[in-house]
Amino acid sequence: MKKSLSKTEAKKLVDDFFKHLHDKKASDVKKINKLAMAYNIKLGDRKKLFCKKCLNSFVEPSIRIKNGFINITCDHCEHKNRWKLTKPLELGSVVEEDEHECC
Repeated sequence: MKKSLSKTEAKKLVDDFFKHLHDKKASDVKKINKLAMAYNIKLGDRKKLFCKKCLNSFVEPSIRIKNGFINITCDHCEHKNRWKLTKPLELGSVVEEDEHECC
């Protein structure tokens, strides 16, 4: 029998998974995608951390930015992932800024 999770527990599992994405395999990414879909959890810009085709995380991809699009070539399968840049990417990392006033 499967263990039933609440949506907050599933969201916590997804967040913890993306903190250590470079250690994961494609099968692990597939499981987390299914978990997120089952509990209606939006991945947002975190979908851009792995290849759409082979689901391997990007280790050393080829990145090109041209005409408002970002093109990332997967280093495993050579698939070209392409996204439109409309806003800055939010990949889950928080940048803390100092609140010191200048001069």
